[in-house]
Amino acid sequence: MKNFEYFNPVKISFGRGSVNSLGGFLKSEYSKVMLITGGGSVHKNGSYEKVMKNLAKREVVEFSGVEANPDFDTLMKAVELARKEKPDLLLALGGGSVIDGTKFIAGAVFFEEDDPWNILRKGLRIKSALPIVTVLTLPATGSEVNDGAVISRRKTEEKMVFKSPLVFPEFSIIDPDFTVTLPRRQLVNGIIDSFVHVCEQYLTVNTDAPLQYALSESILKTLVERSENILREPPDLDARGMLMWCSSNALNRYIGTGVVQDWTTHMIGHELTALAGMDHAATLAVLLPGVLKYKINEKLEMLVRYAGNVWGISGSDPLETVMQGIEATEKFFSELGAGVTLSEVAVDCSIIDRIVERFEKRRIILGENSDIYPEDVRKILESRCGK
Repeated sequence: MKNFEYFNPVKISFGRGSVNSLGGFLKSEYSKVMLITGGGSVHKNGSYEKVMKNLAKREVVEFSGVEANPDFDTLMKAVELARKEKPDLLLALGGGSVIDGTKFIAGAVFFEEDDPWNILRKGLRIKSALPIVTVLTLPATGSEVNDGAVISRRKTEEKMVFKSPLVFPEFSIIDPDFTVTLPRRQLVNGIIDSFVHVCEQYLTVNTDAPLQYALSESILKTLVERSENILREPPDLDARGMLMWCSSNALNRYIGTGVVQDWTTHMIGHELTALAGMDHAATLAVLLPGVLKYKINEKLEMLVRYAGNVWGISGSDPLETVMQGIEATEKFFSELGAGVTLSEVAVDCSIIDRIVERFEKRRIILGENSDIYPEDVRKILESRCGK
């Protein structure tokens, strides 16, 4: 196991009705709160009304309209509002996109010496940030319990990542009651996103981290075993609460301690979202099997373990065992209703040239072994074209 440092200061209130703890969690000095939301779902699921009830004794400034894959230009409007209103706290009410956007707003408010886009494009560090709390309504990204965010810029067709310990939420409320109105597509996305987050940290090379691997396998098995209940109508709120907790544990950084991580699937997927407008999780369902097959020899030991401990597949031929495990993964995604080839999600493979060109221009090399070059990205994508 590799040396590591681990820090996660996020306090969590989990369970049905946990939103009612919001008022008690807020520090007394937080007299002015900026509430950040996405579309109209917060009014449909009852979360807006309950949050506002808990903010009754505080001044509230509202900003709504944060998109899925939050757009830089939208977020800069929120930054301008925050600079004008000077809130003591940002409260993100929504899913991962709203929370990611709120993290960017929190840091960009005080980032006035340069273009805030350079926080993402050049990796410039933020030196201060407004405090953040979150009320999760859509489980998928784990953003409610970590220090990272993914921000898009539609004008330039870019999607970038930043991290800072200054944007860890102070606390997060995870209340399954707010998943009642979620459409099946978003629940499927949440299952896949959480699943692949685990795989990016687990399916790499063996670094003798048995605790992290066992925890990773537990999350994956829970997602597989409970997926039918998660998607059930009328809603099974115990199962949906389990999805929320799986998504949080998939990316609270704990299972990634002391191990080698990959993230190839995500980095290529960001390009498909930026250029083709695909849902983030939809890109992952297409790409993960392709990445695993392409790097099958390098990942062989962990893939054998994965096939056995997650899917119950074993055999005398390691390559055959691994292929069966990857095929089980594809079948799982398909049975959820996700496409697993570009043709199934109606994306023309002519897009591959543009993606490869963008990786070449940025001189990006991917993979846990830094051995996936732009031409390897091409081969992975071509393998996912389908019929």
